[in-house]
Amino acid sequence: MSAKHFINDPTHLVNAALQAATLTNPGVALDAANKIVYRRPRRGQQSRVSIISGGGSGHEPSFAAMVGPGLLDAAVAGTIFASPSAEQVRAAIMARVDHNEPTGNHDSSSGGVLVTVMNYTGDVLNFGVAVEKARAAGVNVEMVIVGDDVGVGRAKAGKVGRRGIAGTVLVHKISGALAAQGRSLQEVAKVAKLTAANLVSVGASLDHVHVPGRAPPDVNSAEILRAGEVEIGMGIHNEPGSSRETAVELPELVHKMLAQLLDKDDEDRAFVTVNSNEVVLLVNNLGSVSVLELGGVVTEVVTQLDKGYSIRPVRILSGTYMTSLNGLGFSISLLNVVNTDIGGPSMVDLLDYPCEATGWSSPISKLTWEEKNSATREQDATVEGDVGGSGLVMDMHSAQGAVTNALEAVIAVEPEVTRFDTVVGDGDCGIGLKRGAEAILKHLASKPLCGDVVVDVARVVPVVETEMDGTSGALYAIFLNSLVAALRSLQGTSFEATPKVWSAALKKSCDSLSKYTPARPGDRTLIDALYPFVDILETTGDVKKAAEAAQSAAEGTKGMKASLGRTVYIGGSGFEQVPDPGAWGLAAFFLGLAGISKKKSEDVEETKGEEGWETI
Repeated sequence: MSAKHFINDPTHLVNAALQAATLTNPGVALDAANKIVYRRPRRGQQSRVSIISGGGSGHEPSFAAMVGPGLLDAAVAGTIFASPSAEQVRAAIMARVDHNEPTGNHDSSSGGVLVTVMNYTGDVLNFGVAVEKARAAGVNVEMVIVGDDVGVGRAKAGKVGRRGIAGTVLVHKISGALAAQGRSLQEVAKVAKLTAANLVSVGASLDHVHVPGRAPPDVNSAEILRAGEVEIGMGIHNEPGSSRETAVELPELVHKMLAQLLDKDDEDRAFVTVNSNEVVLLVNNLGSVSVLELGGVVTEVVTQLDKGYSIRPVRILSGTYMTSLNGLGFSISLLNVVNTDIGGPSMVDLLDYPCEATGWSSPISKLTWEEKNSATREQDATVEGDVGGSGLVMDMHSAQGAVTNALEAVIAVEPEVTRFDTVVGDGDCGIGLKRGAEAILKHLASKPLCGDVVVDVARVVPVVETEMDGTSGALYAIFLNSLVAALRSLQGTSFEATPKVWSAALKKSCDSLSKYTPARPGDRTLIDALYPFVDILETTGDVKKAAEAAQSAAEGTKGMKASLGRTVYIGGSGFEQVPDPGAWGLAAFFLGLAGISKKKSEDVEETKGEEGWETI
């Protein structure tokens, strides 16, 4: 035991806390291997939409304690402040909740799954991989991304957008109530998105939290909040907010926070025009504020809403809904109640709808305790076997040769990619691409292409997911999972996988990828090489011309300032000397696929100079 925590081992802490969810609520079970808390199945349970959410641990009672009737059907936990893996989420969708049978029939009456995730890059990408993989398997699944935090305004957030914080639980409650009432996936997803679009939240904290197992920060570091300082807009992972201020009393602090939520003239933060007729207020404890003090905060907030804005909330929720471990702070969320346009219950009706989850105010019912339900879900949650054939075929021998050539080109270009990434990144891009290429080559050696394009691409997906990590690995996994679904959707339109068929499928995969990353051409990412290849293939049907376009675009990233990725944080002028490593590696793949021999980049020789790469 340390001076800061009773349990200092973060792995044991997360596992023990998840187990506790099943002890305090006998209606839920735990898939310990995948860190999934899920509702126990019941006999005669009717098909309906299932709601899944999750994220890094450390935000309890979100999300595990929000599992129960009328709320979530499953919650997937990562390690502390880290996203769960795509495989964990996929297991939850495919094996731990009810969903429509994978027939490809996406009729609204067939149930389905709504995945709700907060707007953090790791969560969006990993949950996105799982969603695309489930879609590729024929599951009717939708994903809603919640970003309610106004602490970081439009200018600073850029393409990433608002972070997701405590207001997310209102999205869960409303969508969970709709699902419990048997509404279709289309309706549940629509109202969830509408709720998220009408949410604003902001937090404030007197201190940064300490993560179990990590050394405490240096007392002299800028990370430490001094006595009397408060961080306004601090994120739930210790991220900085809009300002750090000194000697601010509660009334002044609440005044500043409400201004960020409600000032219509603040163009950087006026995300929602709040209608004073019906507003829901949520005051959330970030973990370490006493119940007594939180009551004082609630009174101050409600008083200022009335006097300053003539807002009298129709519902006031106060308590611990989403924490930042032992964060010494609170957050304020406002939900602008609007018409759901689906007929039937309003947002307020849905918030009032009964639920049974220890993380919400509704207690567990007597029936749940006494029925002593011991049922669990024992379906195998590992990756499924081979997908069925599609009838969409290609010449397996020429395809095997082209793909092999492309993968070998990626391996050969690794030194260049590594050198570029040493300048503008952390130096691991080339190794990651090489590791993925070698793994696929090994796979193809034992299981050559069969000629059915859906089967062949689907077989490669698990290899990529296993061997390629990081952001690029997640991007490739999303793209390939989507490509499987896109190719399957085109079966019947043609028996031969022509360039026209491939371009149509690749276009759909680009559209799917755009849902999970704001990266577009010009942002200095692998997208700069991907989009030109797809566009030229679509217009010409010529793989060589498409590959040359990708290479030209990759060369064009030299001197392009990055809008996304680690390069943004590293800064410096390295981007002026080298192209984007990810785009360069992908272009090499396309050149190899087209059978074009790639000359060594002149940038390597020019940039290295006499003093070596380390001097750039």
